[in-house]
Amino acid sequence: MSTTYTGPDGKTRCRWCGDAPEFLHYHDTEWGFPVGDDQRLFEKLCLEGFQSGLSWRTILAKRENFRTAFHGFDFHKVAAFTELDVTRLLNDAGIVRHRGKIEAVINNAKRAKELVEREGSLAAFIWRYEPDVKELAQPQTTSTSGASLALSKELKKQGWKFVGPTTVHAFMQAMGLINDHVEDCVIRPKSEAARKRFKRPLRG
Repeated sequence: MSTTYTGPDGKTRCRWCGDAPEFLHYHDTEWGFPVGDDQRLFEKLCLEGFQSGLSWRTILAKRENFRTAFHGFDFHKVAAFTELDVTRLLNDAGIVRHRGKIEAVINNAKRAKELVEREGSLAAFIWRYEPDVKELAQPQTTSTSGASLALSKELKKQGWKFVGPTTVHAFMQAMGLINDHVEDCVIRPKSEAARKRFKRPLRG
């Protein structure tokens, strides 16, 4: 099977972005570009957790609903959610109504607050797990990596939920800790240039 897709502009991209119309913009403007904002990092970890067992298309289509339901994924606000909020979310048809995943987001918000108190920022902690380029396999050849295994293990140790190595690897791909655009993808050099410009967050 080919690893590439020819977009409407005639340029080659990662094959998966041709699977749904809404994937193209996400692929070209977000996926693989480095993120150092705590709220966006927390959001993506949560959304990857919600995707477990589902398709990214389902989650992407509901992303704005998720943002509204979880107050923009401000983990300080989400950490204060109560059982009333869980009930509210279970009745929200705009999101994925899975009690375990909803409760995991609330739990993880509390763990994120604790982590920030220790590390200064979520970004400083996350980017510590950026793999060395020499350690990476060819783009998109695996669903986990040594780095995702290590980060997943540490997050679980700290009490986070729905952060298995496959989920964490997808998170690292999306947030630019790994440039996993295929070699012939027109966006790969743009993603790599953004990674080179990106100032890695330091511990506070």
